[in-house]
Amino acid sequence: MKLVTYHEAGVERIGAVRDGAVVDLSALAPTMLELIAGGPALLARARELAASAAAATPLSAVTLLAPIPRPRKNIICLGMNYAAHAIESLRAKGLPEKLPEHPVFFSKLPTAVNHPGAAVPLLAAVSTQRDWEVELALVIGSGGTRIPREQALEHVFGYTILNDVSARDLQTRHQQFFYSKSLDGSAPMGPWIVTADEIPDPQRLRLQLRLNGETMQDSHTGDMIFDIATCIATFSNGITLEPGDIIATGTPSGVGMGMSPQRWLQAGDVMECEIEGIGVLRNEVVG
Repeated sequence: MKLVTYHEAGVERIGAVRDGAVVDLSALAPTMLELIAGGPALLARARELAASAAAATPLSAVTLLAPIPRPRKNIICLGMNYAAHAIESLRAKGLPEKLPEHPVFFSKLPTAVNHPGAAVPLLAAVSTQRDWEVELALVIGSGGTRIPREQALEHVFGYTILNDVSARDLQTRHQQFFYSKSLDGSAPMGPWIVTADEIPDPQRLRLQLRLNGETMQDSHTGDMIFDIATCIATFSNGITLEPGDIIATGTPSGVGMGMSPQRWLQAGDVMECEIEGIGVLRNEVVG
């Protein structure tokens, strides 16, 4: 099931996508976070309503928002989680080309979240080296701490696409990821959450990013250094994961920083992130 948050006639609602239209689920839960918190029983009711409802609104008549427009906490992110991207990043910085031995975690602020089809602000006065990163993101359903790797995927509510738009000059200047990855509007997400039952193996998905129609990134989630189950188990070792938490699982090679010459986003650029089994997240950069 594809679950969306959307605006219709100025009202924010949640719904399920069915045959190119949206079935309103707001009678079950007013927000996506509350639907997720309702657990399997509420999700089952949502599935029944999505299948049986007589009324549905065409997707073309609504405005899609990020599936979780305002996360309760920072988005948890994985850095250098694809071998080729780790190498291109280290090479671009002139550092030894050594792969990480453990997952590299950082976070993006909730205010970075942006919507499908929305403008990504270039913020040229802040950064002149804006970059793209297509990522598979997961949403936690049932929370927990010290989650065993073998049970980790049972805690996933669903999957979505996240574009981890980055400011490479700020990343270098400040020697960390947090500020450079958290600029306003730098986390386009969507277009929806696909529930976990429709993606039984998240390590078998092709992911791509096209810039103005040109393919820049083209890889497979099976190329992750640390798979999703390992990342959940590692992060939850001493930190409680809660329903609605978002984990972005890293990006493959093909970012602008790794090119020769390097290439940065410009006003008017259109980014299309596509992940098999989920869909396409499209955003234009606006100066």
